[in-house]
Amino acid sequence: MPYSAPRGTKDIMPDEVAVWRWLEGKFRHVCRLYDYREIRTPIFEDTGLFARSAGETSDIVTKQMYTFEDKGGHSLTLRPEGTPAVVRAYLEHGLAATSPVARFFYMGPIFRYERPQAGRYRQHHQVGVECFGVADATADAEVIALGRQYLQDLGITGAMLYINSIGCNKCRPAFRQALRRFLEGVHTELCGDCQRRVDANPLRVLDCKVDRCRELTQNAPEPEAYLCPECKEHFALLLALLTEINVEYRIDPRLVRGLDYYTRTVFEFKHSQGLGTQDTIIGGGRYDYLVEQFGGPPTPAIGFGSGIERTLMVVQALGVNPPPLSGPYVFVAPIGAEAARKAVRLATDLRSLGVAAELGQPGRSLKAQMRQANRSGAALAALIGEQELAEGVVAVRSLATGDQTLLQFEDAARSIADQSRVAVPATE
Repeated sequence: MPYSAPRGTKDIMPDEVAVWRWLEGKFRHVCRLYDYREIRTPIFEDTGLFARSAGETSDIVTKQMYTFEDKGGHSLTLRPEGTPAVVRAYLEHGLAATSPVARFFYMGPIFRYERPQAGRYRQHHQVGVECFGVADATADAEVIALGRQYLQDLGITGAMLYINSIGCNKCRPAFRQALRRFLEGVHTELCGDCQRRVDANPLRVLDCKVDRCRELTQNAPEPEAYLCPECKEHFALLLALLTEINVEYRIDPRLVRGLDYYTRTVFEFKHSQGLGTQDTIIGGGRYDYLVEQFGGPPTPAIGFGSGIERTLMVVQALGVNPPPLSGPYVFVAPIGAEAARKAVRLATDLRSLGVAAELGQPGRSLKAQMRQANRSGAALAALIGEQELAEGVVAVRSLATGDQTLLQFEDAARSIADQSRVAVPATE
């Protein structure tokens, strides 16, 4: 075959889709409990939206964005993360004025040009939440609690919360200056990317994954020592709230996250199972200046994103068994060409009554169709052959016990629907 999925992407086949839908259902349920509403934004946006939010020197902007020019000469980018598009929609639709406190959740594909490896794809998928309008640390605690409950509902135990405060625009400049002075002392030993970051954005050096850079910054200044009284109070309250709701945490003074818009709280849930060094399954933080940066009023905000592929790797490593995709309730088997017309009608009538039905192939033998019925996972087989046609009946056989009953054709669909235990939900 001359074509295959592009490098860094993968097809999600039907058996996998069942697991994805299970995960997405768990996330939707938790978001409803916390009064978050779903939002859907385009998968591409104006390039400036991401360049401005992530930071011109961030890896996302300098290395990872899929950017193209459309036929009108506009520079567009496939979204490399979810937050900027939600902020743009929040402002564009006037919610900053009409709904200053707003809570959203989203799901969808994210695109980054990275080296493909376990749990990391060039097109991966993310769920996330964004909360606008609450400056108090209670919002931070609730967002973190939402993330924890989502993981727990998936059966993921043992995830650890790592947390830090990187301050605000008032206190962070002093920390940046102290960090820059420290980094200038080891400048020549840093990797090329970090050497460029020292002047442009020294906090990014703390986020570097190169082992040598991590060794060199082991004794770097820590942001907590430079927090202003307001940021110290905010962080102390958050930690107290986490203790109150029994969220175990570890303060990580090196945690800064990889995006320039974060302020105050940054956090990650990590898990050691199934991910190797790429062990973050939820990452987020505050971005209290981003709405204003995009032209809106000053609006505190906090959110997180979580990669679906990585999360499912942990689910698999822990041996969690999501429920399998349900098959049809009835397998309709027409025996011979003459029975096909009645079989099509019966299958159609069943579906109209909310009963999942699979239609067999008229040209196949009864034995072959029964094998197919058993593979389908159906509970019943509805058999229509020459004798059934002559008598105006349908033979309904239990695939579990082999018991068989005859139903009048005109009553068969309703009778089967009444006894069915599995119907296709309207949302499927």
